[in-house]
Formats: sequence, C-alpha cells, structure tokens
Amino acid sequence: MEFRLLGEVQVRAGGELLDPGTPRQQAVLAVLAVESPRPVDIGTLVDRVWGDAPPVAARNVLYSHLSRIRRLLTAAQPAPPGTAQPGTAGATAAAGARIERRHAGYVLTVEPDRVDLHRFGRLVQQGHDPLRPDAERATALADALALWRGTPLAGVPGVWAEQVRATWHQRRLDALVQWGRIELRLGHPGIVITTGSALAAEYPLVEPIEVLLMRALHLAGRNAEAVDRYTATRQRLADELGTDPGPELRALHRAILRGEAPAAAVPERVVTAARTVTPPAQLPPDGYGFAGRDRELRQLDAVLAAAGDQPTALPIVAVSGTAGVGKTTLAVHWAHLVRDRFPDGQLYLNLRGFDPTGTPVAPAEAVRGFLDALGMPTDRTPTGLEAQVGRYRSLLTGRRVLLLLDNARDAEQIRPLLPGAPGCLVVVTSRNELTGLVAEGARPLTLGLLDDTDARELLARRLGPERVAAEPAAVAEIVARCARLPLALAVLAARAATHPDFGLAVLADELGRARGGLDEFAGADPATDARAVFSWSYLQLSPAAARMFRLLGLHPGPDIGTAAAASLAGLPVVRARPLLDELARAHLLARHTPGRYVCHDLLRAYASEQAHLVEPDDERRAVLRRVLAHYLHGADVADLLLNPHRLDPPVLSVPPTGVTVDRLADHGAALAWFDAERPVLLAAIRQVTGFDVEVWQLAWMLRRFLAYQGHWQDSIDALSAALAAARRLDDPGRQAFAHCFLGCAHVWLGRHEAARTRFDAALELYRVAGDRIGEGNTHHHYSWMLDRQDRHEEALAHAERGLDAFRAADHRAGQAKALNAVGWFHTMLGRHTDALGYCRQALRIQGELDDRLGQAETWDSLGHAYMRLGEHAEAISCYRSAIELYRDFHYSYNRAHGLAALGDAHHAAGDLDSAGAAWRAALDVLDGLGHPEADPVRTKLDKLAGGAAATGFPLD
Repeated sequence: MEFRLLGEVQVRAGGELLDPGTPRQQAVLAVLAVESPRPVDIGTLVDRVWGDAPPVAARNVLYSHLSRIRRLLTAAQPAPPGTAQPGTAGATAAAGARIERRHAGYVLTVEPDRVDLHRFGRLVQQGHDPLRPDAERATALADALALWRGTPLAGVPGVWAEQVRATWHQRRLDALVQWGRIELRLGHPGIVITTGSALAAEYPLVEPIEVLLMRALHLAGRNAEAVDRYTATRQRLADELGTDPGPELRALHRAILRGEAPAAAVPERVVTAARTVTPPAQLPPDGYGFAGRDRELRQLDAVLAAAGDQPTALPIVAVSGTAGVGKTTLAVHWAHLVRDRFPDGQLYLNLRGFDPTGTPVAPAEAVRGFLDALGMPTDRTPTGLEAQVGRYRSLLTGRRVLLLLDNARDAEQIRPLLPGAPGCLVVVTSRNELTGLVAEGARPLTLGLLDDTDARELLARRLGPERVAAEPAAVAEIVARCARLPLALAVLAARAATHPDFGLAVLADELGRARGGLDEFAGADPATDARAVFSWSYLQLSPAAARMFRLLGLHPGPDIGTAAAASLAGLPVVRARPLLDELARAHLLARHTPGRYVCHDLLRAYASEQAHLVEPDDERRAVLRRVLAHYLHGADVADLLLNPHRLDPPVLSVPPTGVTVDRLADHGAALAWFDAERPVLLAAIRQVTGFDVEVWQLAWMLRRFLAYQGHWQDSIDALSAALAAARRLDDPGRQAFAHCFLGCAHVWLGRHEAARTRFDAALELYRVAGDRIGEGNTHHHYSWMLDRQDRHEEALAHAERGLDAFRAADHRAGQAKALNAVGWFHTMLGRHTDALGYCRQALRIQGELDDRLGQAETWDSLGHAYMRLGEHAEAISCYRSAIELYRDFHYSYNRAHGLAALGDAHHAAGDLDSAGAAWRAALDVLDGLGHPEADPVRTKLDKLAGGAAATGFPLD
C-alpha cells in the first residue's frame, strides 16, 4: 500500500488506485500521513482540516471521515487474523497500513517509505550525506525529485495544506539545486540544463535555479545563452517584483562576461590563497614513565605499515578499554613515536565523551576547531555542519595528517571528524567498543589491565628499579591493590615518589587499610575498583590541598587556570599555587600548559563526590559564586579592552572576598585571555544552575569575543542559555539583549529571516523595558542586516530610528555610531554630500569621547563618500587615518579593507605607484588571513603590472 501526497492525494494498493474520498476526507488522511508515525490529537485534526471556521459538528464529521478511511484501508486487502473489526476503538488494519486510536490521538501506522513525502525526505537526506560518493548522492536526489507528480496535496483545502505545500516546494528547490551542483561537479552540465530548464519554467522567479542553469550553460560552452538567461531573468524580476537580481547572480554574470568563471566542471576544492599555514602540532606531551604495552604498540605499527595495502581506504584504529586503563597514554605515546611520518601535522581533540559534567564535545564544535587548526579563516568557514565537514575533508585531501580523537562517546560523535580520503590515519580512544565503527572497517584494539610484569615495570620507571627490586612482596601487593590499573598505579607511584624514605611495605599496608569501592566507575570488571587508591592518595594530602582537590570537583571544566583555582578556594594566588603543585606531584592533577591544569575525569568525579560529602550546601554555593565572579570580572576587563566604548554594559556585583581578578594589559592580552577561557566560560554558561544573573552576564561579556572570532554556533549556544536565564528572571530587558545578539549571529550565518524575527522580538521587549539604548542598538544591527541584503533605503530608516533612540537616551557614543551609519547609507544611496555631514558629526563626538575605534569606522565612511565625489586627495587622507587606527586595534581585516580602498583612491588620482604599494600591502594582509577578497586585489595588481592601468579598468 502506498500513500501519495506529492501531487493529488492518492492511495494505491495492489497496483490499483483507491478512492480517497472528498477533499475534506483527503485532508484528514493527509494530516495522518504527514505526521506518521506521530499521533495527532482530535483538536489538531479539526484545526488542520477546517482552520479557524470548523462546523458546529466538526468532531462528528471527523469521526465519520476516520471511519470511512478505516474501511478504505481494510477493504484494500483482507485484515490479518486477530485484527479488530472496522469501527472499533482499537486498530483497523490492512496489510500495508492501519489507523490506531491511542491515548495521544490517532496515528497512521505505515512503513515510512510507503508515504512518498517521507521517502522524498529520506532520499534527500542521503543526497546531503557528505560521507557518500557524489555519484550516489546525485542518484538519491534524482530519485527524490522523480517522486513529484504535481503540487503537493493538490485539491486539499485549508491553511495547513497551503503551509505544507510551501514547505515542500522549498525542499524540492533545495534538492534540485543540490543535485545540480553535484552533477556539475561530476561533469554533467547537459542533464542539469534539461532538468533545470523545465523547473525554471515552473519557478520563474527563483534565482538559485537561474544560477544553476547559467553555470551549466557556461560549463557546456554556451556562454551566449547564459548571458541571455541573465538578461531575461533581470527583466522578469523587474517586471514581477520590481527588484534587481541578487548578488550571486550578478557576480556570476560579471564573471562570465569577463571570462573569469571556471572553464571546466571540476570538483570543488578549497582555496587557501597564497599563504603558508603552519602544520598543526596538537599532540599532548608524552608522559614520563611509559611502560609495557609492547603487543599493542606492535599492533599500531602494523596498521601504519599496512596502510598502503588498500590505497583508497582510510586507516582507523579504535582503542577501547575501561576508565583509567591507559588508552590516552598509549595513543599519545605511539603518536609521538610516529609523528615524523605525518609531515602535514597532528590533530588532537579530547571529545569528553564521558566527562562527569555530561557535556561531550559536539561534532560541529570539533569540526570548527579542526578548521581553525588547519588554517581556515573564520570568515570563510561555511555555516552548516554538512558544509563544514565537506570543507574540512577537502583541506585534508592529499595531506598526511595524524588524527587522535580521544575519549569518544560513540561512533556518531566521530563520524563527521573522519577524513574523506586516504593518506591520513585516525586513532580513536573510547570506553565503548565502537562496534559500529569497527563494522565499517576500523581496526579494534582492546586495552586490558596491565599484566604483572608491565605493572612492575611502570612502578620501576617511576620509582627506580632498585627500590622496586628491593621489596618484591610489597610491590606485588601494591600491584594487586591497584588492580593493575595504570591510573591507580600512577597515582600511587606519585605518592611513593614524594616519600623516598618510606618503605613500599608501609605504603602497601596503608593502601590496604583504605579500601573503598568506586562503584560508579568500576565498569564491567569489578577488579578496577579505583576508589581505594584515590582515597589513599587523597588522605595523604595536606588539609589545604585536600580541600582544593574537593573544590576542583565543583568547577565546570574542562581545565582551570591558577587564578581561577585561587578564587575557587578563596585564597590568594601565592597560597593557591603550592596547593596545585602538591596535587600535580600526587598525580591528582596535571599541568597541561603553563598555569593551567586538567584532571582525569575519574579523579574529577571522585573530587566532586568528596565535595558533596564534606562541604555543606552553602559552602558549595559560595565556591561557585566565587569562581563565577572570577570569570565575570575577568571577562569584563577583557571585553572593555576589546571595546572601550561598549554600549550599556551590565553592572557587576562587587566580587566576594577571596576572588582574584586577572589583570590584562592590552587588547592582545584580552584576546589571549578569552581564547584560553572560552571552553570554561561556555561550560559554565551551559551547566551552572541557580545563578541566572551570572549566566546572563557571562553571555553578555563573551559574545563580543565570539563575534570577533567568528564562533557563531558558540554565540547561539551562549545567548540561548542567556535567553532562558532571562526568562526565568522575568526580565524583558535581558531577554531583549539575548534576542538582539542572537539576531546578529543569524545575520553572520546568512539566516536573515531568523535574524529579523529576533530583532523584532528585541525591539518589542526593549520598548516594554523602557530601554532606549537597547532600542537604538537593535535598530543599528537591523540596519546592518538590511545593508548586507542591499536594502539601503530600509537600512537608512532603521539607522535613523536608532539615532533617535540614542538621542532620547542622551547616549553620545551610540549617537556617534548611529550618525556614521546614517552617513554610510546616504553614500550607498548616492547622497554623498549628505553623508559627509552626518559622518563629520559622528567624528566630532567620537573625538570628544576619544572613541578611536569609532573614529576609524567613520574615517572609512568619509573616505568612501569623498571617493564617490571625485575628491581623491580627501579620500586618501581619510583612508590613511582609518588605517592607522585599525593598526592600533590589531583589526587586520579592517586595515586590509582600508588599504585596498586607499589603493583605489590613489589609482583614481593617477598615482599608480602609490596604488600598487597600497594594494600590495592589502594583499599581504588578506593572504595572511586567507580572505577571499585577496583575489580582486591580486587582479588589480596583475592588471597594473600588465599596463592595463594606462587605459583604465574597473575597480569594483
């Protein structure tokens, strides 16, 4: 039995079409089929079938429709034995489908692929799967598109049906564009022209189809037809919508006319411009005292040696074993042994799959981190996970890189991180066996407990062979007490090493009296009871160090700096540092970079357990308040250095006694502080409960750095948590802030409708809160969004409303920012003289406030206006002023943009030598950033060198 919704509603059984009934009955069937296998309550059915005007007896009519649909399905084929009869409250079945009445409503139970709409969704998902070959993806998408028979739910009335139609039309268009792009990469422009032309006639105002067709025509050598399509599309858009083609279509048209579009259908490749990227070297340091594991090291060597046997396969090793068994130690040690075999770098990431906080690293976060490590500039990083994975795999293609993915939760967490081509090697560690990955070809390596010989060797490496050989019985007891677990042996050895005068027999006896039962971490093997070792070592600490250890279990992680640890304990740094050193000597803590410490997750869990046993509730809350205050005030200092003229910062409470605030000297130190603390701040925002004000304030302080660095998904995560906190506080102003900057993140990701929704919500909430500064700031960001869409008249209107709001609040820095924006939009609309007036007002206020960053932006706007007025000397002076200020703030991209504009001004003035010098300086910066705007600057230099400047050439 099949249900067809992509066209007229049809039910087919045994090859025959059944009568689906009246349009209203078809609507009932369609709702159930679309929602299957989810139940639909009776109220929802009524709403979707009749909308806002149901008949008085709507429910009775609905029951009649359901009864007739049941009879239709039952009559299609004899019901299986034992099935309830038609009309009963139970299930009525046919061989292919049945309607069930459940507590939550009615449900159509049918295999998803028997509903064409669901089959379409599955095939499209396959077509978007970056793990599949292009040919397979193209086939899946073509099969999906072939399911369409016409307008979805044709003939079904109502608002809900219209919404379904709109949604699935968009999904069809998305699938078509994706299919076409893949086919062009495969070198098949002809089929794209044939299929795309038919759909372009059906969707005459959809620009992505025209882009696809123009690319296909160009790749087929039919440039004249491509240009004709553009001309016809531009006229059609003007006639029907009163608008011009979008930037992508315009850029493609210009590229074809200039002969700059790709001349052949080739696979997409990542262009990193002409810059040198230092190969990543992210491996943690190899630990001292590695012992044993000879068999496992040989297995790893064998995988590397056999990598060439299957030249198209990616070698993967899945190292599994219980907590504390030494998986990471083995993987890191072997990686250092073979790192020279991977000249293009080594990538490492702790995926925190079993972190006590319960927050594993998301694949999207991991991929973004690897893209950063591989030199991908944040402004060129794609927005969606699928596109990011594709870019990441493209960057690894042809390279020899070793990837160590540590502490994975499951195969799903790491699949997006796997390279798509041979040459690399992947080592994964996990407490789980990762059977799914093994089934796909990964080599399993199960790590067990050390044998007695290797356990003694580990102790000998750490304590000295003479000491171990002198007391064989005590060593044997220690090995047994530690259950041959490497982590437990390492902790005990650290304790023994600090007391060389103690006999090992004494230590073994003390360990025997400290029996415990770390049941929650014992895993499948009760022999790996580690609490005894942890408790014994913990009890040997000084009282102050033991307290520090407990409190570290309350920290959100994943690591901690010295000043934060001091604040956690309410101690000065000079008193906290020796305690951290004591914990490091006891192997209860590890110093992974200067001044920063990490703790094995078993030890963190044990520390947390001790904190909840020993520390009262009010003290635990005071600990969290202190450490949050440390991060809040540190972030406040850093954010102020990033923008000394920030708008309306939150007023922080005085830090509690015992809190140390990091002192930061300058802009660079602020960036470094945020870079080090970002994972901790995000963890605190996501995990800490009961501190809604502090969570919101942390998000406020962090969002500027995240925006500067292009961490848009982190911004969305942090601001979403801030929005939830503001709602719990019932604070409209704080909610408005979160909405406003969620809107900004969406703008950067190109999601303009989502951004508009957020900005509208922010404006309404700021009005409720009576916050004119917030209103002004939101209008400013709204205008920026519209500017990116080339909607300058609307953008000007919002900039002017922002200026009104800042004036009403007597906020001079905001007024200056808004005046510059108003001036910018005037010059974008050709009103250059008006623009000069507004920008000069802005500059005067910024000078009085010493807002040097604001001055840089305004000088840039003035340069643009003077350039368009033909006053080249004035433009050159303005651009130079902007460039100097941007240099002071280390804003490389803004400085490069100013240098490129300066070159344009010199060229327009006829000073070709100065133009070349400015463009070369801009190119150096842009190449260093790997920014796509390097290519237009390079083109200008090439034409200048070729003598084109003598006759003139376009600058934009």
